[in-house]
Amino acid sequence: MPAEPVPAPKGVNAQLIRVWMTWGTRFLPFADVASPELPLSRLLRLSLIQVSVGISLVLLVGTLNRVMIVELGVPATLVGVMLALPLLAAPFRALIGHKSDTHKSALGWRRVPYIYLGTMVQFGGLAIMPFALLVLAGAQEAYDERVWLGQPAAALAFLLVGAGIHTTQTVGLALATDLTKPEQQPNVVGLMYVMLLLGSIVAAFFFGWALDDFSQGKLIQVVQGCAVVTIALNFTALWKQEARIPHYRRTEPEAPAPTFKESWAIFVTKEKTLLRLIAVGLGTLAFSMSDIVLEPYGGEVLNLGVGTTTMLSAIMAFGSLLGFAYASYILSLGADPFRMASLGALIGLPAYALIIFAAGSDTPSIFTLGVLLAGIGTGLFGHGTLTATMLLAPTGQIGIAMGAWGAVQATSQGVGATIGGIIRDLGQGFDIGMDLPLAASGYVLIFMLELALMVATLVAMWPLMDRSED
Repeated sequence: MPAEPVPAPKGVNAQLIRVWMTWGTRFLPFADVASPELPLSRLLRLSLIQVSVGISLVLLVGTLNRVMIVELGVPATLVGVMLALPLLAAPFRALIGHKSDTHKSALGWRRVPYIYLGTMVQFGGLAIMPFALLVLAGAQEAYDERVWLGQPAAALAFLLVGAGIHTTQTVGLALATDLTKPEQQPNVVGLMYVMLLLGSIVAAFFFGWALDDFSQGKLIQVVQGCAVVTIALNFTALWKQEARIPHYRRTEPEAPAPTFKESWAIFVTKEKTLLRLIAVGLGTLAFSMSDIVLEPYGGEVLNLGVGTTTMLSAIMAFGSLLGFAYASYILSLGADPFRMASLGALIGLPAYALIIFAAGSDTPSIFTLGVLLAGIGTGLFGHGTLTATMLLAPTGQIGIAMGAWGAVQATSQGVGATIGGIIRDLGQGFDIGMDLPLAASGYVLIFMLELALMVATLVAMWPLMDRSED
């Protein structure tokens, strides 16, 4: 029986497709993944999962760290530990990806149950987070018995949000690749990450506006509002995305699915897989160690307000968007993804040098330029390593490949946040032999360590690069 013709899109959807096909494919190489079988409206709706992840990441790393350290007076070391707690769930990303590859649901879904579970866990963490932070801040100020309630409650909140983010992001990316042809999978993942960055930019502007005149009541409203938005975006994104497996197919005898140990053994036996993951870890550590201190650095050393420093997250995300778009264009022409990742680490060198120089020059524009370059480097490095991971993934192991890349990246981010907070506290007032304000010393030590890690990343990337382009 011949297939029925696909009806032509009408109205707003038709206008969006015309604009996308005219301008999107010209400036964004991954925009041409839209097709009659997978229309733009469905792709953009699926990308709402990444938008919700971007919102939560900006809230945790871009806004709450500044509020906790400056407005609530929580020690940076404790803030670093809190932001590092999600790394406890990060190593399980590979396992989550594997489970979603092989899951057999009574409802006929593989990916959807994991995304729903991750969404609810993330919602729970955001719902209790503002009250836990306020109790924690009051206990730190008064040094009373509330510390025994505030610290566990805040730790639980951060852990739940982190676990939810890891689950929804890993399985959401795997679902996106399921819906596309193999040759389009790197492009559709690029689109998903661009939407994550756009969500980060919009969230940063909103948080900056909402918390410009800071109060504890506004903090509660903003964080719990994010919980509601997360539920709405993720549930909308999943509506009729994954096809259900028919009942008769579920009852047929099947070969047993490979265990995680067996799948992992196949994955790591690929050439230079471990070296690639080490390079991902070094580069992510180099770019993320200052995540929790950039905004406090702007507020304490450069005397910028909450609204202004929150805009740094938007600038960083915008730079990452530029880097991601450029990387997508170059990689679509067949460039080596490891060279692209190395270019990102190379750009990180002048980026953090400018951030250090801003402390002595008292020039916020230099600081802003450094943050923008750091964002560009992050985008180039992230896209390059993710594309390489996907291209080298064994057949049928997209989920575990995504999970491994995400686990290493998230763990490095958590370790970097912890180390950054500790160095900031221990280095405050320490004379580092530079003509800089004493308040900047702890921060500058972090930035200098990041410069050293950038060099280590370039060394690790060297054996991975394709020499045929030389």
